[in-house]
Amino acid sequence: MRFLKKIIDWLLNTVLVVFVITCIWIFSQVFLLASFRIPSDSMEPELVEGDFVAVWKPTLGARLFDLNATLRLEQTEIHRTPGFRKAKRGDVLVFNFPHPNNWNKVEMHILKYYIKRCIGLPGDTLSIRDGRFRINGVSGSLGNLDSQERIGRTLPEEFPDGVYKAFPFDSIMGWNIQNFGQLYIPKTGDKVEMNRKNYLLYRKLIAWEQKAEINYNDSAVFLDGEPIREYRFLKNYYFMAGDKGMNSQDSRYWGLLPEEYIVGKAAFIWKSVDPYTGQFRWDRFMKKIE
Repeated sequence: MRFLKKIIDWLLNTVLVVFVITCIWIFSQVFLLASFRIPSDSMEPELVEGDFVAVWKPTLGARLFDLNATLRLEQTEIHRTPGFRKAKRGDVLVFNFPHPNNWNKVEMHILKYYIKRCIGLPGDTLSIRDGRFRINGVSGSLGNLDSQERIGRTLPEEFPDGVYKAFPFDSIMGWNIQNFGQLYIPKTGDKVEMNRKNYLLYRKLIAWEQKAEINYNDSAVFLDGEPIREYRFLKNYYFMAGDKGMNSQDSRYWGLLPEEYIVGKAAFIWKSVDPYTGQFRWDRFMKKIE
């Protein structure tokens, strides 16, 4: 009898320990820390393939949403807890890629992540001239200047297929990764006139915010079948870019990122393994991400 009681006590203690550890792990994953592996060279030289980065969620605030709904690939409301600060220009951010199925529709897939550098904030007006990012009222370089200057020196015919032309891929506007914009990045409450240009720039964001169909016909914009002359944004948006500009699928191609899709700021590299040799790269261990 005493032996049986010991077994029961041991089982209960084990279950309790497992439960506490599980709760701590879940709390940590939701509110504190997450890990992401770098799968490509689009953020070189700051991040390289095989780096594992830690995202410290309290910096921008953790997100709360219906996980079961996202695993069923359903769209769900996302709420953010208060963070220490807002995202800044130059921050390296991990986010859910807003076009996991196609580039014509904004959606969230919980398992599809990108990591890029924040170039433009809500309320900024961004352009690219000779490959270099520019923001009205902001002096100095933005992002990886060496990469941008290389893009500026490259002749249009020398770019690989699919690299030169840029969002919104309109022949009249003719934007490309050397000369792009001006593009206004909306913040909550901003109002824009709905003309042809703004329809092309913001139609995906408006359709996502309103969960409605938006069309352009006979020089007019129609939202859910009703003509609109202006639109007031409900959300904040960001312009994201990779440090290796010649090989980065970023906002130059697919447009603006909704704020609530941001997971958090990449803080440091906690592990780095060469994908070809399997060797641990000690020189990158615990490297702070700038």
